[in-house]
Amino acid sequence: MRDRSHHTTCPGYRFAYPGYKITIEMPPALQTIIAASVRWLTWIGDQGTRAVAAVVFIAVAVPPIGALLRHYLTVAIVCLLCISFMRVDLAALYGHLRRPGLVAAATAWTTLGVPLIVGLIAWATGFDNHSPGLFLGLMLQGMASPMMASPALAAMMGLDATLVLITLVTSTALVPFTASLFAGLFLGAKLSVTPLALGLKLLGLLAGSLLGATIIRRVVGAEAIQRHKRPIDGINIIILLAFASAIMGDVAHDLLTDPIFTIGVALMAFAIYFALLAVTTLIFRRVGYERALALGLMVSQRNLGLMLAATSGALPPATWLYFAMTQFPLHLAPYMLTPIARRLTARAETSSTPAKAGAT
Repeated sequence: MRDRSHHTTCPGYRFAYPGYKITIEMPPALQTIIAASVRWLTWIGDQGTRAVAAVVFIAVAVPPIGALLRHYLTVAIVCLLCISFMRVDLAALYGHLRRPGLVAAATAWTTLGVPLIVGLIAWATGFDNHSPGLFLGLMLQGMASPMMASPALAAMMGLDATLVLITLVTSTALVPFTASLFAGLFLGAKLSVTPLALGLKLLGLLAGSLLGATIIRRVVGAEAIQRHKRPIDGINIIILLAFASAIMGDVAHDLLTDPIFTIGVALMAFAIYFALLAVTTLIFRRVGYERALALGLMVSQRNLGLMLAATSGALPPATWLYFAMTQFPLHLAPYMLTPIARRLTARAETSSTPAKAGAT
């Protein structure tokens, strides 16, 4: 039988084809660089919610990074989407699809209930006419799908990440259509693009990111992605830093030139975030506070970057400032809420233990 193995050598490299499979030996210097990079990324990923919280302070403290990276904002958003789609646990996804009631209710709340209530309150109070720039930011926030990083943040906090994941997927699939609907109802001429164009851009961004993630999963393999979870977490945090820097590059300048307005917008961003968190947790409390808090985290973590990319960043200064200020609760809240989440999880596990013992 003919040996199908073939070896070719050259300085620093070795190529082998046993059974037509290719192995590559890299030069020692390159191996050292890659190993050091993986260790560094792993360390960043291991910092979890602490690293996520540090992102906003670094972004504000070093404005030149924001000025440099603002032109690459859409690239950062697509990279974050690709990483999130790439890491979707298909088995967990199918498991939750067998119990669609809770997922359907949470999806309806985040895609229909939240933007409808935000729009009606703003219209009833006259906020849309009094502060059109802030109203635009508020509506884009309400219309956005949850952040793609929400399942990872829920997992870091010890919450039900699979429930967040499946609701995130269903909500994201619907957002090109629901965002177009609410843009037509509440925004009209306030938006630089037509509602139809907004929906088509959202659909294109999501479809392109999903295609890229699918190709990566096919080439690399799901097992390799899971095996390198920690360095991928580190890459995710670095891209989050690039995204936050691009949005928050002018925050320090705004704070110095108009401190009262800037602080007021920051307080508004925190109030909206925790209002969404609290109301969602109360609405879904019957399924258990641990799960309800996971859904509350997801609903309050809105994917504003997706809306920035869909509008090509053509937004008024007040809208940009509001988007920048939302980064503070988005990145700080998971760190602040982790002790509460762990207590709720421990309480849920303690209460389920006697039930299991009684069943046996």
